[in-house]
Amino acid sequence: MKIAVIAALALATSFSAAWAQDVIITPERETVIREYIKKKPLASITLPGVELNVGTALPETVEVHSIEGVPDVTYQYVVIDNKTVLVEPGTRKIVKIYN
Repeated sequence: MKIAVIAALALATSFSAAWAQDVIITPERETVIREYIKKKPLASITLPGVELNVGTALPETVEVHSIEGVPDVTYQYVVIDNKTVLVEPGTRKIVKIYN
């Protein structure tokens, strides 16, 4: 019985940890993304009532822009409140915020 409880707790903990993990962007990709964003600046928009946090999903009304011509980078970006926000295309969730 104790083993089953321990196994269940371990499994639940691993699922929680997976949900809490940040997206890891390699230093090389980070540099490429930052350079791309500097070369292709966007006008800043405001989103009243939306908190800019990693994991927050942006509304469908927000136009996000692809990072084109960069191998192995599928993220999109938008500038909100003068902060560049990196977004996962499928979920529209914020994965990184640049100040």
